[in-house]
Amino acid sequence: MAPSLAVHARRGAAALATAAVMGAAAAPAAFADGSPSPAPGLYGTADPKFDGVFRQSLAFMAQNAVDVTPAKPAVDWLAGQQCEDGGFPGYRADPAKACDPKKDEFTDATAAAVQGLAAAGGRADAVKKGLDWLKAHQNDDGGWGYQAGSPSDANSTSIALGAFAAAGQDPAKDAVKNGRNDKNAVETLLTFQLGCDAKEGERGAFAYLKDDKGLRADNLASAAAALATLGKGFLFEPPKKDADQPVKALECSGDDEKARPKDAAAAAGAVDGYLVATMDKNGGYLLPSMPGAPAKPDQGNTADAALALAAGGHRAAAEKPLKWLRSKESGTAEWAKGQPGRLAKLILATRAAGGDPRDFAGANLVDQLNATGPAPEKRATGGMGKEDEEKKDDSVTINVWWIVGVGLAFGAGIGFLISGRKKKQQL
Repeated sequence: MAPSLAVHARRGAAALATAAVMGAAAAPAAFADGSPSPAPGLYGTADPKFDGVFRQSLAFMAQNAVDVTPAKPAVDWLAGQQCEDGGFPGYRADPAKACDPKKDEFTDATAAAVQGLAAAGGRADAVKKGLDWLKAHQNDDGGWGYQAGSPSDANSTSIALGAFAAAGQDPAKDAVKNGRNDKNAVETLLTFQLGCDAKEGERGAFAYLKDDKGLRADNLASAAAALATLGKGFLFEPPKKDADQPVKALECSGDDEKARPKDAAAAAGAVDGYLVATMDKNGGYLLPSMPGAPAKPDQGNTADAALALAAGGHRAAAEKPLKWLRSKESGTAEWAKGQPGRLAKLILATRAAGGDPRDFAGANLVDQLNATGPAPEKRATGGMGKEDEEKKDDSVTINVWWIVGVGLAFGAGIGFLISGRKKKQQL
């Protein structure tokens, strides 16, 4: 198989898997008849073959963002998907059956699961095993492919970097291949970015893969890389409302016609400029990245872009794609209905940009997400004690799992934090 054909074959396989996370038409629909979820604890009723782990992980991150604690059976389900060596499949129908490391384990699923379990809390051992798997399967060039041994791509590398950020580690320092070489994953990711020698309108974008035809702008990879170059995963603390930063496109002037951003901060600014310019040209949205997909508005890519822009502190810029997503013309309400992965991405993007996910064009995205899986744990409400009550302190709402986490931290000395395609369109 010629190199270019091999690249397209890999990309096509990855695209199909990520499409499933979004519920795209290319993905199978074995559970489209509305039958019950194929496994207790799993969110959503659509066929989980490709995206079960990913959508579950996104759901936990979104719930964390709005102070909702997922049900223990749901967290157990995700933790139970982990393979013995720490990697995760897209979905494992029989957790008792051993995984085939060469076929069943994927970078994107593992990195997403690390972020999801870190968000859910109480699963420090599973999180550590997932990070160890990522370190062990980092390519010699410093990046990651969608499977162990696959050529590095920008999307998998970005999601893997987000997993380290989710665990409270510095991706630029910690995501290095166990000291076996000095390849830094962030620096490797920057090699996928298009510079001033690219076509106008594509400068600052990230390519998904490198092939014999060079770098080609990819919307999904660009949005993913915009988060990773900032050292962030899907879940992060929103910027302050009064800290809005303007978006600047990659400057291409002077004698260096091939100039490209020289560091992660500059790369993040340049890719944000690409995303904004591209959405402005389209009317507020992004088009699909998946090969062969029709050139029509892509809600998933657009939500990813809004999240990335908010992460960069560009609140006003992030609000533009969210405004389009809230419009009736976008069809977002129907697109996200009953789809936990999609609902989670909308929640994360809305919250990051300073909006209210419980009032998304009149819809309560949080309730809709919760309804796709086991009823969340109720948060315990307790007073501060009689003396404190007399001092007029109100009762405080405390997340039950936070209490459990504190107990574990004292008892075992372990604590964790947090911050998606196999492949294409993690929402």
